[in-house]
Amino acid sequence: MNDLPATLDQLTARLETLEQRVYVLEHPSPADAVATSNGAATPPPPALEGLSSAQTAGLFSVLGKAMLGIAGAYLLRAVAESTSLPKAAIAAIAIAYALMWLVWAVRVQADTWIPSAIYTGASALILAPMLWELTLRFKVLSPSAAAAILAAFILAASALAWKRNRTPVFWIANLTAAVASLALAIATRELTPFLAVLLLMSAICEYAAEHRRARSVRPFVSAAAGLAIWVFIFIYSGPPAARADYPALGMATLLAPACTLFLIYAASIVLRTAILGQDITVFETLQATISFALAAFSVLSFAPQFGSIGLGAVCLLLSAACYAMVFTVARGLSAGRNYQVFAVWGTALLLAGSTMCLPAIEQALCLGLAAIAFTLLGARPNRLTLQVHGVVLLASVAIASGLLGYAFRGLAGKLPPALSPGAAIAAACALVCYAAGKTLPSGGWMRQSIRLIAAAICVCALAALLVQVLLQLVALRTAPDVYHVAFIRTLSICAFALALAFAGVRWRRPELTRIAYATVVFIAAKLIFEDLRHGHLEFIAASIFLFAITLIAVPRLAHMGQKS
Repeated sequence: MNDLPATLDQLTARLETLEQRVYVLEHPSPADAVATSNGAATPPPPALEGLSSAQTAGLFSVLGKAMLGIAGAYLLRAVAESTSLPKAAIAAIAIAYALMWLVWAVRVQADTWIPSAIYTGASALILAPMLWELTLRFKVLSPSAAAAILAAFILAASALAWKRNRTPVFWIANLTAAVASLALAIATRELTPFLAVLLLMSAICEYAAEHRRARSVRPFVSAAAGLAIWVFIFIYSGPPAARADYPALGMATLLAPACTLFLIYAASIVLRTAILGQDITVFETLQATISFALAAFSVLSFAPQFGSIGLGAVCLLLSAACYAMVFTVARGLSAGRNYQVFAVWGTALLLAGSTMCLPAIEQALCLGLAAIAFTLLGARPNRLTLQVHGVVLLASVAIASGLLGYAFRGLAGKLPPALSPGAAIAAACALVCYAAGKTLPSGGWMRQSIRLIAAAICVCALAALLVQVLLQLVALRTAPDVYHVAFIRTLSICAFALALAFAGVRWRRPELTRIAYATVVFIAAKLIFEDLRHGHLEFIAASIFLFAITLIAVPRLAHMGQKS
């Protein structure tokens, strides 16, 4: 007992020593910090440690509140199952409860996006399953009412997110509404109300994109709307027996979704490019093209009386609008994306429209005149795009009018009938386009290719026409046999090869020289597959003689041009 006071004093002294050491560890001096910098890591300052703990505590608090919200939703569901209260009233309370969490998502502090995303996710997790059960299990809501609630949800989310500039709220709300609309449309067999929701979402996303907000969600909404409309067209364009579970719809209702989607995207593109002066994006280009394809297929499927003629007329009007954009708004941007995209759309729509609604002669005349106009307009500097489109139209009219088929049969296949009016128009337009190429700036493989294609169309057409004329002259004295046809073809082609080689040297047109060499190769193949198989010996000898003369003369003429 006498040693007890001394023992207590020793314990007290040791406790004081331990307290001092703990204090030193928690409050290191600058010298201690330098000393520990080369060794073990120094503990973080108390201020930073407290901030990290506060953030972690705040995150768990937000998650806890969101879980409480989901628990409340389950409580409402239990009340709806176990009581005799009107389920419509409980449904209204549940909808208001989900919207309350959406409002709470935009009222949190603006310095972090995590609480907004969590509360919006809670609202979505409350609303979507609730709509599914109220519509499919309890039969409290009709499909139209469920679609209206989704529309109200997306409108409220867009308005709240726009006011506070909360991108996570807009993103999660649109993604939830898109998935819920697709699921409910498939489950309820009522497609039109949910298509209306998706169209509304597409319009809201385009409006937000005009103001440079929440652009990242546009591809998801666009994909959902396009998929839903494609399913809609696929179902209702099939036989009636395959859609017995779906309600009957009128023609206007069947045409409305795809046409409305195209109008939304077309108006957005015109506003952004023509009024706001912005560049069209790759996504918008694909978006508009796919939506137009859906609208065109919808018209062809559901409005047969409107038919291809009416759709072709619409294509021609849209083509004129695209060319108006090219020559007005985008005329100073010849190398820009807007110029290129609208020019491609204009050409594609012109081809589609003329094919669908114009007779053969009018189609050849329309496309041929357009090819000539583009070739002449392409003579200006930095207008290579118009030259390319001109030669594309020229090749298209040569194929559609039968000119290339006529040339092939005249030079290698079964003899064709007389040249049709459409083919004659195409040949005349090809001659004009090639003649107009004299004023085009030279140089570059693209420009040379344009001239080569126009010249090749002219040469093939004229060579086939020469063969037909010579055969008609021979027919005045005797009925031409296969060996007569083979020799006359060889004679005509050799004459054209020599003429092309000379013209290429004389007028400094290298594309004519290239065609002359290609003609020599064609003659060699023709000798093997036609003359040697069907000709008599004297005609075979004459054909080989003509080929030998051509084979010698063409390179010499080309070499003379290189020397000069």
